[in-house]
Amino acid sequence: MKKIILISLLAVFIVSCSNLVDDLNQNPNSPTSAPYQNILTGTEVANIVLQSGEPVRKAGIFCGYYTGLDRNHLSYSRYEVSTNTFNSEWNNVYADVVVNALATQNAAKEEGIEGITLGITKCLRVMALGAATALWGDIPFDESGQPDIVNPVFEKQLDVYAKLQDLLDEAIIDLSSGVGRPPQNAEIYFDGNPALWKEAAYTLKARYYMHTREYALAYTAAENGISSNQNSLMAPHGTANDDANLNYQFFAVAVRQADLVTSDFMTSLVAPDPVSNPDFANYRGNDKTNETGRYNFLFKITSYGTQPNTVDGFAAINASAPLVTYQENLLILAEAGFRTEGFTTGLNRLNEFRAYMAAGGYMTNANPADLQYDDYVQQDFESGGMENADNLSADDALLREILEERYVTFFGQFEGFNDTRRTEKETIVRVPVEPSEGMFLPQRFLYPTTEIERNSNVPNPIPGFFEPTPVNQ
Repeated sequence: MKKIILISLLAVFIVSCSNLVDDLNQNPNSPTSAPYQNILTGTEVANIVLQSGEPVRKAGIFCGYYTGLDRNHLSYSRYEVSTNTFNSEWNNVYADVVVNALATQNAAKEEGIEGITLGITKCLRVMALGAATALWGDIPFDESGQPDIVNPVFEKQLDVYAKLQDLLDEAIIDLSSGVGRPPQNAEIYFDGNPALWKEAAYTLKARYYMHTREYALAYTAAENGISSNQNSLMAPHGTANDDANLNYQFFAVAVRQADLVTSDFMTSLVAPDPVSNPDFANYRGNDKTNETGRYNFLFKITSYGTQPNTVDGFAAINASAPLVTYQENLLILAEAGFRTEGFTTGLNRLNEFRAYMAAGGYMTNANPADLQYDDYVQQDFESGGMENADNLSADDALLREILEERYVTFFGQFEGFNDTRRTEKETIVRVPVEPSEGMFLPQRFLYPTTEIERNSNVPNPIPGFFEPTPVNQ
């Protein structure tokens, strides 16, 4: 037994979505005791909240996926944010995921469990701290998640990314050990399957190499990454109030559903009907592409506007939420392959993704008649070709298509926000997301008031909302 801060599944899921991460684990000096497998389950639940709940919706507003209509979400669309805006997100990373991941690790060791379980806990820490450094820049790393350290040191963002890679290398060794698999049903993503976790760890390595623009390393890691749709790391959900999909809770149940709609820009990329499409010139469809199936999976038109599909698609009550996926791995291979090995590799990898989509891809409600993703050929990207009406170079036209595909595919995940910042200076090929207010796109989450008031090591001066994190400067 280990003294820890245990997150109850009911405590996380039964609360309305707008308050899911509020007030969890506010007192790290009042721990609860539990066996390591229970702590592991709670850690994974907290990670679901971080990776698919309100933190991702905020990031989605900042990268053009959503438009706020009322209350807090209207303020976010106007970029009216303060350090208080991000208190719960910081808490979710550190108090909810990192503390409990370390507690799982320590409790397992006390019970004589090592190997696979430790590898899983390291992957969970990486997912939380990887999101944190992408969102905030410099963050506590070595001293994070330890309640006895009152003022954890902030480490440089690039150093954090290097340490994430080291931690994933350790996790892969642990996952290869053949010992220490958690008991059945304690680990709710892969049921402790080490082979699946190893693939996810390699895709995570590729993800963070993309963040740091180490594209050759990203490509190599992704070649060992998630190898099929069935092997994607997904957040499981059910049909009861305490385990429903978090977007379902927001858009179908919570009183806040009138606050937020899908942006006109995001809608215009995939809406196949020129009447309902806000700007049909943006539509991705062409003689080789029909986005009807994807549109029907992602969205429904409601009384408030276009919103995530809560009936039988992306935000259905029991829809699994994407965390680390096969589609992400395929698109890392496409972009990193293009950037490091050239046009032919990029095109071939993009066509692998398109073949996957033509077979239904990640769309759980796809009608085969609504799916068309035929292979592109080089001529499609030549000047005047199907994907190059504005006469770019073939290389630029292909990269633009890959980046746009990533943007659409990462709807509802942090990677859309990460990509818009990573590629913002590539003006010819970047996804042309426009600020909803003013002239500049948001660049980071602000350090929260709770940390500023408690930790003397918070960077001073506090970086501004529009100040790029070091990796994007």
